[in-house]
Amino acid sequence: MIVGLTYDLRKDYEKLGYSEQAVAEFDSEETISFIESTIESLGYKTARIGNVFSLCEKLAAGEKWDLVFNIAEGLAGRSREAQVPAILEAYNIPYTMSDPLVCALTLDKAMTKRVLQSAGLATPKFAVVESAKDIAGISLRYPLFAKPIAEGTGKGVNEKSKIENPKQLKTICETLFEQFSQPVLVEEFLPGREFTTAVLGTGGDAYVLGTMEIVMRTPTDGNIYSYDAKERCEQLIDYVRFDEKPLAGKIAALALEAYKVLECRDTGRIDIRCDAAGEPSFIEINPLPGMHPTHSDLPMIATRQGMCYKELVKAIIDSALKRTP
Repeated sequence: MIVGLTYDLRKDYEKLGYSEQAVAEFDSEETISFIESTIESLGYKTARIGNVFSLCEKLAAGEKWDLVFNIAEGLAGRSREAQVPAILEAYNIPYTMSDPLVCALTLDKAMTKRVLQSAGLATPKFAVVESAKDIAGISLRYPLFAKPIAEGTGKGVNEKSKIENPKQLKTICETLFEQFSQPVLVEEFLPGREFTTAVLGTGGDAYVLGTMEIVMRTPTDGNIYSYDAKERCEQLIDYVRFDEKPLAGKIAALALEAYKVLECRDTGRIDIRCDAAGEPSFIEINPLPGMHPTHSDLPMIATRQGMCYKELVKAIIDSALKRTP
């Protein structure tokens, strides 16, 4: 059985002149090598496919695979994470992770929150700022928090993301418009503890693997888990396995319900933060979580739960194979 690998390498886009932040969501050669060697250790043959452009070239040349292990993020547009799975579906090639609908929906943070709100799940009140004229109509309670509507890896998030007044809101929105050329998600700021929860499986087979608390070694105002903090996590962050009851149970229940409502598949990671009363709320979800064994949150959670990297990769593939004839 041949398992193809779709991914975006940072170095490929850096050669084209893209900035370090522009390619922050993409993978290193080290990550792809870890995934490839692990899949081979499970008894499969592997074939490196690469990004969406390479996928199209290989398909046009007649190449085929029995299954594709997909972690490609895409380069442009709010539906960029849906590009690879959509093409694979067009060619009837099975693949891991969520389908095009889920990948497109969940990259747009506001659309995701609207779906979860309709299901009655807790998430901060929010507004979408598409231009400066929208700012005057915002009636949310300060402090607020602002970030690009369709980015990951903390891009656009820093110590200025917590907003105390309309003047600051205008400034940060204008800055984000200029940097990312997309709407800004503005939501009521939650002052409590922050967590990330991993889920494995699909539908009725989905279950919570575990939760980590994100603890800043040097606390700042609001404990902002910024782009810089994520890039330098080894120096700035402690990731702590979280089993404290009853909060851990509430977090797990919220994460699993969000995962199921959004119809994610195989695996995903849900970010959750507590309000002033200590109650958890959904922040965002990643249906294509990072897979570096020691740097990415999903494998770190697995390790803290006693699941080795090989077992994690096997669980993802086994889940995908349940959909494969």
